[in-house]
Amino acid sequence: MSCTNLPMIIPARKTWNKGRLVGQKRPLLPKHVWAIRVRLELAGAVRDLALFNLAIDSKLRGCDLVCLRVADVFAAGAVKERVSIAQRKTKTPVRFEICDGTRKSLLQWISHPMMIGHEYLWPGRFHDRLQISIRQYARLLKHWVKSIGLEPSAYGTHSMRRIKVAQIYKKTGNLRAVQLLLGHTKMDSTVRYLGVDLEDALSISESVEI
Repeated sequence: MSCTNLPMIIPARKTWNKGRLVGQKRPLLPKHVWAIRVRLELAGAVRDLALFNLAIDSKLRGCDLVCLRVADVFAAGAVKERVSIAQRKTKTPVRFEICDGTRKSLLQWISHPMMIGHEYLWPGRFHDRLQISIRQYARLLKHWVKSIGLEPSAYGTHSMRRIKVAQIYKKTGNLRAVQLLLGHTKMDSTVRYLGVDLEDALSISESVEI
């Protein structure tokens, strides 16, 4: 009895990253930040403006940003200038500053009628979720980026985390300061996160004369 060889069946399942831009997401440039701010202000998007500004100042991961409570940033009728919270991923505390413009936008949002009775800074729209999800935050970011003509797939929630530290490193070359601001325990993590390469090291070296 002969056995007929059947043709090999190739699954039609596509790879998860087909057609996507993968890898480290780039930070927004200062001109992009101001373009988004202007659009949010003109649109009267009080919550989105406060969220956008605090995401830049805090340099927090998305999971920490969406879980912030009003009491974390607001006390005695005013928005705090400096805040310290424990990171969910590493369980270590990290401190960040809240600049004047961000404090104004936060105060406007906290005073908004939609915030009455809410404990979380970014309340969810459904009863089973007290705050917005990371996925919802990512969707908001894609909307902001798309509104100024950028490619949404090139940016992610870590783009917001990297905006300020990228500028700090560019202007000062101080990796230790960036490490403290990001809450990294190892300098290697900061180097990889910023994408520091030999050209960066040489540029810093060239600026120092002995």
